[in-house]
Amino acid sequence: MERLDLLAVALGLAALAGINLYLTVFVTGLAIHFHWITLAPQYQSLDVLGNPWIITIAGILYFLEFFADKIPWIDSIWDAVHTVIRPIGGALLAIQVLGHPSPAYTVIVALLAGGTSLVAHTAKAATRLASNASPEPFSNIGLSLGEDAAVLGGLALVHFNPVLALVIFLICIGAFFYFAPRILRAMKVKIWLAWRKLNGPADHDELVKLPSTLPARLAPVFGKENVLDETIEWAVPCVSGRGRRIPANLSGALVATHEEPRRLIFVARKGGRPVARAIDLEGSNVAREPKFLSENLVIFPAAGKGPKYLFIFARPHAALVEQIVHDLNRRLSEPALQEQVSVESASSVE
Repeated sequence: MERLDLLAVALGLAALAGINLYLTVFVTGLAIHFHWITLAPQYQSLDVLGNPWIITIAGILYFLEFFADKIPWIDSIWDAVHTVIRPIGGALLAIQVLGHPSPAYTVIVALLAGGTSLVAHTAKAATRLASNASPEPFSNIGLSLGEDAAVLGGLALVHFNPVLALVIFLICIGAFFYFAPRILRAMKVKIWLAWRKLNGPADHDELVKLPSTLPARLAPVFGKENVLDETIEWAVPCVSGRGRRIPANLSGALVATHEEPRRLIFVARKGGRPVARAIDLEGSNVAREPKFLSENLVIFPAAGKGPKYLFIFARPHAALVEQIVHDLNRRLSEPALQEQVSVESASSVE
């Protein structure tokens, strides 16, 4: 039981270090130095954290992180720098908890602790990267304060009930791995959009022509799903799409055909498998939605009920998105094919 408690404390501190290493060391050191907590004999190796020099350095670094963590994009740069620092710090804390066990046990726990810190750090960094898509700073401030509160609450839980803390941390890690594919796709999208924004500012005056061919990797997907042998009018790659039966942050392309003017087809590949989803435009509104990092194409029901679709493009493609919106609105304003046939039939009868 004692070894389980040691392992729980070691991995608990590692997980909290993945969120905020300096706050974890600073608060733990203060608690030990001022005797707010009494270390049990098996935890005497942690007494070194109460050293005034360690507390001072951790406090200064936490002071810097406290402000850096609340500024959009500065927090993501800070996280990128700490991608190596936090896992190493978490592993060192775990080793310090153990004291001097067998070398093999030390290596095993160090690997587990480093991995735990890396998972916690990745989850934090991904959340921050997603929040930075919005230019307002309030979400960053709220997330930063929430993370600090989580670290303080986690330290208290590790002190009073380390096994329960370990169970909660393991549940959180399991949830992270369950959502990991979505999280990593979202991180990839945000990084790509940020890079494109920095390397190519939007040019609304640029004249563009909608491409009429699909990228080579997506052409077979459309060919397989195109059972009616429709011909492509235009096909535009997008960074990601979202909507009914479209996985979030999945890169693909929008295809418009000559035969079905009021329908779009989203084609993509997910894990090597083809994905094709038809989008009925009937009764929908189409709009361009400029964002801080991206240009969004939004398709939403005019009556307020029905599926909503969001397709994300890089900021330099503002003129392209504007052209798509113009073309889709033109299609929606024209009479449907059935109406045209009815009118033509009535005219021939007369």
